[in-house]
Amino acid sequence: MLRIHFTGRDLGGVRMAAGPDPLWETILSFHRLRDRRGALVFGEWRTETRVRLKGETRLLHALVPQRGYFPDFLNPAQSRLGLEEGLAALRATPGERVRTELALLASGSPALPARVAAQLDDDPAELGRLAGALRAYHGAAVEPYWPHIRARAEADRVARGRALLDGGADELLATLPPVIRWRAPVLEADYPVDRELVLDGRGLLLQPSFFCRGTPVVYRDPTLPPVLVYPLTHADAPTAAGHGDRGAGRSLGRLVGRTRSTVLSAIEHGTTTSELARRAGVSLASASQHACVLREAGLVVTLRHGNAVLHTLTPLGAALLHGGAQGVPGPSRIRRTGVRSGTAPSPRT
Repeated sequence: MLRIHFTGRDLGGVRMAAGPDPLWETILSFHRLRDRRGALVFGEWRTETRVRLKGETRLLHALVPQRGYFPDFLNPAQSRLGLEEGLAALRATPGERVRTELALLASGSPALPARVAAQLDDDPAELGRLAGALRAYHGAAVEPYWPHIRARAEADRVARGRALLDGGADELLATLPPVIRWRAPVLEADYPVDRELVLDGRGLLLQPSFFCRGTPVVYRDPTLPPVLVYPLTHADAPTAAGHGDRGAGRSLGRLVGRTRSTVLSAIEHGTTTSELARRAGVSLASASQHACVLREAGLVVTLRHGNAVLHTLTPLGAALLHGGAQGVPGPSRIRRTGVRSGTAPSPRT
């Protein structure tokens, strides 16, 4: 069990990440690549990623075991600004911190090659090699799916933002995934070991993650800025491998007429189905049907929030609405991975 202890000041400091974090997604996807669970969500992604992976992953295997602790320095806070900013911060990690965290890793992971640990410890240039390995892996495993990952995170952000507006930080924390439970003043979560995290007025950053599965993840070092990485909710219906382009083409062919254009515009800033019906001037059943067609075309992402269903635009939907679709991946690419929830234990303790 993980217990995060809040003060009144911490509740005022709860905030949502602006989007997915490139390095958290990179590290957590490396777990998903090896754990073989959640085949309906990750099966096709695993197959495609393994085909693209041509570089050396031995260093990542050594530093990121399949479960248990992995070094905090792999996920610097600067990564929220972008992959390159995160990798620059990783390369600048002080040697003392590298040694401390590698010692923690070695204590729980006898398989950590002593040579790898010694190289990272003694030669700062090795952190550059690690950054290169992470960049190459990210390019193969995460970057091709980034528009979809970003769309799922944005849909979650809309849902959490509504909860915050409706009921404040208490409501926001109470509407996190079921593995996380708000029992004021403590946020409890399923976790593979007992952990107590005292925020002590520092607040908490809520970081949704596409590749986080089962239970949330936090830093091992309690002195680092508190971050709770939690799993995104995925849609329920799988997309058939090899049929994405054909299905999307049929759906896009239906995207004509003033009504559906109005519906797409009404979804621009996020909306529930009932709000969509009111904004577009259509019946509830018609709004639901239009949203379904837009979702099948990869233009809309749908997320359930309590008894409501929230719709937001994907990057492709936004580009189509504003006439700037150039350079945006097609619906089949956007929809490749997020299809049904799987379960897996948290990789980090």
